Amino acid sequence: MHHARPRPRRRRRVLLWSLIAVLLLTGTGAGYLYWRADRAADAIDRIPDALPELPADQQPKATGGQTFLLVGVDTRADVPTTGDDAEAPAWQTGASRSDTMMLLHLAADRKDATVVSLARDTWVDVPGHGKAKLNAAYSWGGPALAVRTVQDLTGVRVDHLAAIDWNGFRALTDAVGGVDITVPRDVPGRADAPAYRAGTHRMNGAEALAYVRERKGLPRGDLDRTKRQQNFLRALMTRVLSGDTFSSPSRMSGLLDAIGGVVSVDDKLTNRGLYDLAWSLRGLRGSHVNFMNAPFGGFDSVDGQSVVLLDRKRAAPLWQAIRDDDVAGYLEAHPPSDELGTTDPVR
Repeated sequence: MHHARPRPRRRRRVLLWSLIAVLLLTGTGAGYLYWRADRAADAIDRIPDALPELPADQQPKATGGQTFLLVGVDTRADVPTTGDDAEAPAWQTGASRSDTMMLLHLAADRKDATVVSLARDTWVDVPGHGKAKLNAAYSWGGPALAVRTVQDLTGVRVDHLAAIDWNGFRALTDAVGGVDITVPRDVPGRADAPAYRAGTHRMNGAEALAYVRERKGLPRGDLDRTKRQQNFLRALMTRVLSGDTFSSPSRMSGLLDAIGGVVSVDDKLTNRGLYDLAWSLRGLRGSHVNFMNAPFGGFDSVDGQSVVLLDRKRAAPLWQAIRDDDVAGYLEAHPPSDELGTTDPVR
């Protein structure tokens, strides 16, 4: 007897119900976490036109791994919408300057990652505007001009952009139960900046925010501030990747809720792209993330402005290592120094 083959639509329906059955058999927890993750991804705002539209010959060549430009701001801007519920635009000319810029490079094999902080006062060429401080690029032309400026400075192709709200990190820090930040030496209090005794401190969201925002009382100003930001990110990453967070339903729930209020990404990064990225990083540990500052070339004054100079000669092999997806080789050939910042004490 001849039996007709199931139609494609029926096959898809069978696969769908099979998947649902598997989720039910393995418990509602998996389905619930998937639903929460999807909701969290939907809550992450997409920034339109965040990446520059340039001819191929004006873009750095795509290389191994994946590189993000992380832009820190005090208050995350919301993506504009239409209709009666329209919100303020994600960026307005002159409305704000980026507080922090970091290049995050993820190795192609996802075994390690590198974060390079770029001081906001770094003296650079801003396309179409001439010489200026790096953070002026965001003020004048928004995310796309900031990305283009960093690409021109480093020769590194930026694949995606993420805007980080430092204020929002308060909620994220509290969601994981605080972070442990090690202060290597006693730090006296100045003005409204708290004093710290040498040692490890468990900081809640408000305390961590005060820690990363302090700048005027630090010996090297913005350079030391970037070290504090790196120290905080390292502590937060360690906490998030710990078993304490992933084994606690309440903390996981709070963490997923907080993410959407902390990060906005370019509109090229879809929910599927976020899932794939998160899955690819499942084996990464905090100990495999390198933190450093772009090689420091000194301070200067230009037209009454205090600026930071980049040591371009020392920076060149670092940018090349990122393009070649070989930061590990770079660190072997260039042991960390005070200026590079991977082992520099954080004040």
